[in-house]
Amino acid sequence: MSGNPMDVLAVAIPFLPVLSAVVIFLFARHRRSASARTSVGVTFLVFVLALAELGGYLVSGTPQDVTIGVDWGSLWIDPLSLIMWAFVSGISLLVHIYSVRYMVEEPGYPRFFALLDLMTATILFMVSAADLLTLLAAWFLVGVLLYFLLGHDTDRPAAGRYAFWTQITYRFGDLPLWMAAALLGETYHSLSLPVIFSRIQMAPAVHTLWGIPVLEVVGFLVALAAFARSAQFLLHGWLPYTMDGPTPVSALMHAGIVNAGGFLFNRFAPVFEHAGDVLHLAFLVGLVTAITGSALMLIQNDVKRSLGYSTMGQMGFMVMECGVGAFPLAVFHLIAHGFFKASLFLSAGNVIGDARRQDGVPADPVYTSVVERRPRRPSRLPWMVAAALTILVPITVLALSHFFVAAHAFYEQGVLILLFFGWVTGAQALFAAHKMTRTNPWRLMGGILVSFVLIVVGYTLISHYFGNFLYPGGRGERLYKAASLGSFPFAALMLVLALLFVGGWALTFFADTLDLWGSLGARWRGTYLVLYASLSRELYINDLYARLSQILISASRRLNIWLRWC
Repeated sequence: MSGNPMDVLAVAIPFLPVLSAVVIFLFARHRRSASARTSVGVTFLVFVLALAELGGYLVSGTPQDVTIGVDWGSLWIDPLSLIMWAFVSGISLLVHIYSVRYMVEEPGYPRFFALLDLMTATILFMVSAADLLTLLAAWFLVGVLLYFLLGHDTDRPAAGRYAFWTQITYRFGDLPLWMAAALLGETYHSLSLPVIFSRIQMAPAVHTLWGIPVLEVVGFLVALAAFARSAQFLLHGWLPYTMDGPTPVSALMHAGIVNAGGFLFNRFAPVFEHAGDVLHLAFLVGLVTAITGSALMLIQNDVKRSLGYSTMGQMGFMVMECGVGAFPLAVFHLIAHGFFKASLFLSAGNVIGDARRQDGVPADPVYTSVVERRPRRPSRLPWMVAAALTILVPITVLALSHFFVAAHAFYEQGVLILLFFGWVTGAQALFAAHKMTRTNPWRLMGGILVSFVLIVVGYTLISHYFGNFLYPGGRGERLYKAASLGSFPFAALMLVLALLFVGGWALTFFADTLDLWGSLGARWRGTYLVLYASLSRELYINDLYARLSQILISASRRLNIWLRWC
């Protein structure tokens, strides 16, 4: 390691939480107040140093590989690492401060803060690893430390059971990443990620494995590891059931740890430039996960489990963004969702307390219109005006904002898909506003339109300049190109999505006017009950896994008995 002060600062950032954990373990393991003050103080210092490092890079920085004395254990100081450092340390600081009072009556108080510090350090090493061994070690240790944090309360059997469930899923996701690392190291004769990525750029299509391009195989393995860590469909069962752990751990996990899939896609972006088929798979998996997570979220009666399925849906959308080539947008989504979900989890206790004090649901227009489907007839916009605003305004705002910021983006299929989903989201918000009742519906709609315009313009500007900061060499355009479909599949995809949305919008919009729910209720009641039962049992996926577990345990017992007989 050189004597450059910035290099010393970069090495100190991930090691300071380790030092804090060691100090707590050796000198404050029986001093509750001292352990909390030490942990919070060091985390605050790490956050300040991470911001300073990011600011220094913005002024006059270039990506560099900082080696800590040996061939492995190196740190990659690049835009992605610095942004993730600031984000992770900020989230960790919030969780640390919240835990000071929340965990004060829990046993193992100093141990909890030591584990939080070790988790923070491990994530900081993971997001800045410059070699495969450091990345794999940190990736593995995140799962181990999460197991101990989720099972912190040893008196609750459910916490330990679901912590073990999470551990098993994480270990399953580790295997493909280890295989991908072995394949990259063997193919490009290096463990350094910058070296491997530079050799990929020089000769991307040279190496094959059993006739399949190596980068396609590596991309698939990395994507599979990201799917397991980010709770994608069929690998999501552990996420909602981790709520038996402490609330600060839930906040840290849903805000920072479960987002690791989006980080992994971005770290291996040079691989995915040449693995377009894997990006198509990621889009499909993310789409199914987003729909499933959102549907399961709506049917939960537990606020924390509802937040868990909400995280699943958001992770699906994040993987979708990677699937269309919008890698920088996935990082921006990761950060925004992290802070938002952390605040929701840390305030979940207040929501539960308010619900216990007031059992009845207030007579609010949003609840009346959306949940009970009984909107008040007066004080609503004419349906023709609302339809025009719902359809035309979002697509106009989205198109103009992207045209003035980056007109070339309209030639990228991924941008068009994201614009479509932005249009759907905006139309849904405006339609919900139309169904709400107020004394002045025009003022309500006007306020929502102004808010929508400000959000879209800000989001467009931030995503554009943020993407240029993360990938200044034109990599963003190459990722969009890798994720592109053929002309016919792309047109068919957009047509199907548009028909589904317009059909659902029209059915919902005219439901009250034509009394469709009353006329179709009896005919579709059986289908509705089946759908409701499936969603309430979480599509029976967890039941299937439980049954498979029982079969494996029974088979292992029989095998054990048979081996003893032999």
